[in-house]
Amino acid sequence: MQHPRTSTSTSTGTTAPAPSHPSGPARPARRRTGRLAALAAAVTAVVGLTTLGGPAAHGADNPYERGPAPTESSIEAARGPYSVAETTVSRLAVTGFGGGTIYYPTSTADGTFGAVAVSPGYTGTQSSISWLGPRLASQGFVVFTIDTLTTLDQPDSRGNQLLAALDYLTQSSSVRSRIDSSRLGVMGHSMGGGGSLEAAKTRPSLQAAIPMTPWNLDKTWPEIKTPTLIFGADGDTVAPVATHAEPFYTTLPASLDRAYLELNGATHFTPNTSNTTIAKYSVSWLKRFIDDDTRYEQFLCPLPRPGLTIEEYRGNCPHTS
Repeated sequence: MQHPRTSTSTSTGTTAPAPSHPSGPARPARRRTGRLAALAAAVTAVVGLTTLGGPAAHGADNPYERGPAPTESSIEAARGPYSVAETTVSRLAVTGFGGGTIYYPTSTADGTFGAVAVSPGYTGTQSSISWLGPRLASQGFVVFTIDTLTTLDQPDSRGNQLLAALDYLTQSSSVRSRIDSSRLGVMGHSMGGGGSLEAAKTRPSLQAAIPMTPWNLDKTWPEIKTPTLIFGADGDTVAPVATHAEPFYTTLPASLDRAYLELNGATHFTPNTSNTTIAKYSVSWLKRFIDDDTRYEQFLCPLPRPGLTIEEYRGNCPHTS
């Protein structure tokens, strides 16, 4: 059973008043033609401003673009342009995973959205990754933060549960009509991150995978065909990058759209709290590969340089189709 919880308010816009036409004697044809041309130009300008001003603006050449053109500040912001609501899904109402919370844009003006399922790690619950729900949804995605069948489930089981959650989301959930079932992705922390690799291996039709400080006994992933961004942490002692995140990345196919971002001054549990670097590059990756939105390539190419929050970044510039 699903219980709607909260919804933030949406912004309002203004509408230009209709132009008036004063009465009087007939004007010469040339002047009348000029006035009509000026009026047409004004109407065009108003329509253009209205289109550009709200989240519904997207390019005619890409029907999946959602939201206004991105900036550095917009992808680092705690909230994007969309107001978000959330719905609780009881574990008693689903099979194959442990229920969770769905976060989704309240507006339907843009049509359908891509969707992402997110798994917690070993001994964790959805509360440990819940910050990603509203943050990603406000950028134009339906996001499902899930609980697993037990907190001790291994990565292969978590991978299957992520896929079960996506199937529920697109086929049975109360928000299924808001989702484009051909544009889906997975994320996860720790064993959930290892699970996101398992899910991508099982279902190559996924458009994006983002393992965060992932853990898995399987160290090689040449089978994956899904664009994959892996977050490691330089201070991770639970899943050290040398034996987890780095070999996971290096064994992905060289021809794949792939990236490895090692967080600076971070631990295995850094993904469990709000983190601007994780959010910034997750939004960019999901937008680029789930929405095919090339406006976000500027944040992925040239490759980000090491700095205060990034210890290392490896990868390739996104391939263009």
